[in-house]
Amino acid sequence: MRVEPPAAAPVERLITGTAARLGHAPPAEWARALRAVPRHLFLPDRVWLRDGEGAYARCDRANEPVRWWDAAYGDEPVVTRLSDDVPESSASAPSTVVRMLEAAEPTDSMRALEIGTGTGFNTGLLCHRLGDEHVATVELDPGLADQARANLKRAGYTPHVVCGDGALGWSDGAPYDLLIAGCSVRSLPPAWLEQVRSGGRIVAPWSSAWCPFGTLIATRNEDGTATGRFAPFGSYMEMRTRGQRADVELMRDVLRPGQRPEVSTTRVSPWAVAGHDLAAQFAIGLAVPDVWHSWDTETEEAAVRLWLAADDATSWAAVDHDGRQFRVAQFGPRRLWDEVATAWQRWDTQARPAVDRFGLTATPDGSSFWLDSPG
Repeated sequence: MRVEPPAAAPVERLITGTAARLGHAPPAEWARALRAVPRHLFLPDRVWLRDGEGAYARCDRANEPVRWWDAAYGDEPVVTRLSDDVPESSASAPSTVVRMLEAAEPTDSMRALEIGTGTGFNTGLLCHRLGDEHVATVELDPGLADQARANLKRAGYTPHVVCGDGALGWSDGAPYDLLIAGCSVRSLPPAWLEQVRSGGRIVAPWSSAWCPFGTLIATRNEDGTATGRFAPFGSYMEMRTRGQRADVELMRDVLRPGQRPEVSTTRVSPWAVAGHDLAAQFAIGLAVPDVWHSWDTETEEAAVRLWLAADDATSWAAVDHDGRQFRVAQFGPRRLWDEVATAWQRWDTQARPAVDRFGLTATPDGSSFWLDSPG
């Protein structure tokens, strides 16, 4: 039996908060879904919330019930699993979920495949809209898959919950009219192109090593390719499968004894390429693959330093600002700062295009990016 939703007040507060973040009221079908699928049923009794200082603070339902319920029906992400102060699983902010569902544009009787079940809340919304029998969802982590299945059952939904590698999709239920991802990707896996029908839609948060931001909204073409544009929203955890995230152990080993970097200066500010301009960071991420960055404000040599490193740990760069100039040190087969500075300058001379002017054409062999139109 389907459980009754919670009292109207917190649900209406959630819808009001979602509308404020979206800039418009949620479409009627998703407002109905938010009222019918109780978000609190998809959260554990212990969660972690942003503390306002860049970290996360634990919140236990038994000890802080008001704070826990506020989080359950607020428009903020809620971390459900934390390891070494790094989120491993979370419930996305409802407004972000609704943006994804709006972009997906599901209609009656569509068959949908979700990648990254997580808590199962987004799955429940899809079930309410399309019907349980038309929804399949894939989760890599067996524990998360079991918990999501239990959460969904408690809310009255029984979709196909599959424990497996999301990059492989789920061929048993193919072809799908819609594929929607709850984790970010650096490329479209070939299996997704195979399992979505011609004319079907793929909605996937995007990530580059430089910047996890943006959402791809693409259509699968008759020739097995997919073409689409990016939307300026979405910042999700990366898909946990080979080829979709960096090797952390390699990243830790980028600095080694005996390295002699090439030293120079630059006129491009490190804040221009790695500051608060997400459009700039997004463009750099597309143009300079497999390069990540990190700020260091505790260096003895300079007031602030921007580190750059390749995912394969063969190349690195550091940009120092000592109050007078920007000094650059680069090591390895790639001159990472030169690549990043060139990408930023190209973006700047193109009149600083916004995220939604960029697009992608994906084939089973790889992806190509474009500005304004393919080619």
